[in-house]
Amino acid sequence: MVQLLGPQDRLLKAVERQYPAVRVLVRGNEVTLEGPRADVERAHVLVDELVAMVRKGHDLGAADVATTGRILDNGQGHPADLFGTAIVTNKGKSIRAKTLGQKSYVEAIDENTIVFGIGPAGTGKTYLAMAKAVQALQRREVSRIILTRPAVEAGERLGFLPGTLTDKIDPYLRPLYDALNEMMDPEVVPKLLAAGTVEVAPLAYMRGRTLNDAFVVLDEAQNTTPEQMKMFLTRLGFGSKMVVTGDVTQVDLPTGASGLQLVTRVLDGLDDIHFARLTSDDVVRHTLVARIVDAYTKFDAEKQAQQFARQQKRDQESGRPAASTGDER
Repeated sequence: MVQLLGPQDRLLKAVERQYPAVRVLVRGNEVTLEGPRADVERAHVLVDELVAMVRKGHDLGAADVATTGRILDNGQGHPADLFGTAIVTNKGKSIRAKTLGQKSYVEAIDENTIVFGIGPAGTGKTYLAMAKAVQALQRREVSRIILTRPAVEAGERLGFLPGTLTDKIDPYLRPLYDALNEMMDPEVVPKLLAAGTVEVAPLAYMRGRTLNDAFVVLDEAQNTTPEQMKMFLTRLGFGSKMVVTGDVTQVDLPTGASGLQLVTRVLDGLDDIHFARLTSDDVVRHTLVARIVDAYTKFDAEKQAQQFARQQKRDQESGRPAASTGDER
């Protein structure tokens, strides 16, 4: 019951937000639902499913309630069964897929040598990829983990950074270290880093290498150039697996095309390469993040439609053929 309620009854409050017409009352070990019959029946199914998930060891948050309710309402199965065993467990915390999109993404990593995880912020692209890397290392499926990302500033110019080369690049790689410390014992991580079993390095260090028997994760891939993306993918060695993650709507490159945008057209359809596309439905951060993602997506679509309409108008005024809506790149 404590796990079902959550801190300050947050999970049951999330049930009320999911079904606003339903009032949730808790007395001891009993949960009472009041409201219109149809809504109460749906909320009843949701609460039963949450109980089943808690019994199977799922760590539930408010976002999980919304996801579970959406899956049940759409008749897509039972989340307690869909999201099975944990990928990695550390200090009692289990890391597992929490949405259907994440489940497909994790399964694709198991079944393919190279997987591209493309989607907005908060969808677990990098987090799940790193969990699979740690799992592969613990199972001795690979002998090392290599985590990399391009050292590109997010719209800022930080200028000169003091210290050694490692000190200069560490701020760019800090998110990878943070995730690593969540999935492994923080006391073990420095030893693995010192031994080279786990390597965290900027993308520029990958040139000229062949990565054998390794699980390689490239994060923030939208900030690679086409040349860098080609260079990275051709580092693949025997017995290795690669996961490339990124959000094509958050490109920080000052000029030029994104290597992640281009690779979706160049490698599409090749065997043993999979493109997993996550959406706002797969966001597992604060529920507001999904709404922010949707709002920006809608804004961008409207902006593109306005630009296309202006271009058509200019073409008509100049007597040229109207612009095509197709992708002619």
